[in-house]
Order: sequence, then structure tokens, then C-alpha cells
Amino acid sequence: METRRALVTGAASGIGAACVERLVADGVHVVAVDRVPVRGSSRVEPVVADLSDWDAVSRLPTDVDILVNNAGVQHVAPVEEFPPERFSYLLRLMLEAPFRLIRQTLPHMYDAGWGRVVNISSVHGLRASPFKSAYVAAKHGLEGLSKVVALEGGARGVTSNCINPAYVRTPLVTAQLADQAKAHGLSEPEVMHKVMLEPVAVKRLVEPAEVAELVALLCGPASASITGSSFVLDGGWTAH
Repeated sequence: METRRALVTGAASGIGAACVERLVADGVHVVAVDRVPVRGSSRVEPVVADLSDWDAVSRLPTDVDILVNNAGVQHVAPVEEFPPERFSYLLRLMLEAPFRLIRQTLPHMYDAGWGRVVNISSVHGLRASPFKSAYVAAKHGLEGLSKVVALEGGARGVTSNCINPAYVRTPLVTAQLADQAKAHGLSEPEVMHKVMLEPVAVKRLVEPAEVAELVALLCGPASASITGSSFVLDGGWTAH
């Protein structure tokens, strides 16, 4: 993996930061993209970019062998109160930006005859929840996009897969506690136990490092025939 170069979005914290650390441990050079600066090193190249800005997206490096689409945000509101501009922003960031990044990095992967696209989806790419229309729509779309890339890229050495965690211990999750409490009429501790952990058999948040380990597997030497799949780390949520 020492010859591989990766681009990871949302790299400053949470899952993205764990992915950067894990890939670097495998010897990968990582372009770490976020809206805020990421600490650089000999194997980490920090890039500040707003992925909802198409000019910024087009300026990102395209000569990468691994693309990890991770950046995301959340907004919690009933459909009839959901701001249309916020809905558009979430789809722009979590569906169209991954499409554009895949589109502009595929030629390099095709030329090399090797590439790995890993899309950090969610259990909400497979299941819906109330008050999350934009997030659920974006993640469902990402699932379909990932499968199309798998079908197109398979014969050219490129795999494409989704990872579908339940609630992960990240700033994105902790930041939505207040919004969830308001939407459900609960306290924040009640949201954790009655909303976030209620549908899972394993009553704990997923750790970012767990997701990063699966990213490493999907980019590693055993991944050549793994494509078009969705890997669920949901503590049993989808077993219902």
C-alpha cells in the first residue's frame, strides 16, 4: 500500500480522521480534505475545501488510487418544516459531491488498472427514520451511485462499496442530540437511549476506528472481488 494515494473527505474529525490514521498506518499517502485545516505529516497532505463549491471540488487532486467519500452533515425536521435550501445543500454535499469526485478520479484509476471507491453511507442508506428526509434521500442515492460505479469499473480494476454504520461516536451525532430532542419531545439522554440505541441489539455507539478498519479492508489486498456491496455496522438494526 506504500505506493497508493488516497483522498478522504470530512477528514478533520470523526470517521474521516480515523480513516486518515488507519490508511496512513498501512503506508498510504492521504490527501485529507475538510472545511477546516487537518494536521499534516509526511504522509498526510491537508487540503481545505468546501465540497458544496464545485470550483473547489474541481481543484482537488485527481491522481488518487483510493477515494473515501465521508463528508456529511445532518438536519432534523419534519418534512413540512424542512427548509428546501437545506435539503438541497445536504444532497449537494453528500450525493452530488461524491459523484463529482468519483467522476474526476476514475480516469486515473482506469489508467492504472486499480482503484478503490469507498462511500461512507449509513444505516439510513438502507432504512428510513423520521425527520431526516434529506439525509435519508442522500444516503439512498449514494447506495445507487456506488453500485453503478461498481458495475462500470469492475472490468477495469476499480471496486466501489458502501459502509453502513448505525450511530457513530462523532461530532455529527452528538451535535444532533438537541435537534432530535426537540423533534421527538424528549430530553437529550432520552434521545440517546430511546431513539439512537433503541433499534440496535448492541446498545452502544459505533466507534470511528471500527469504520476505519473496514475501510482499510476494502482498500487492501483481499478486496479485489468485493464490489457493489453495502457493509452494515449497525449493531443489529437491520436484523429487524
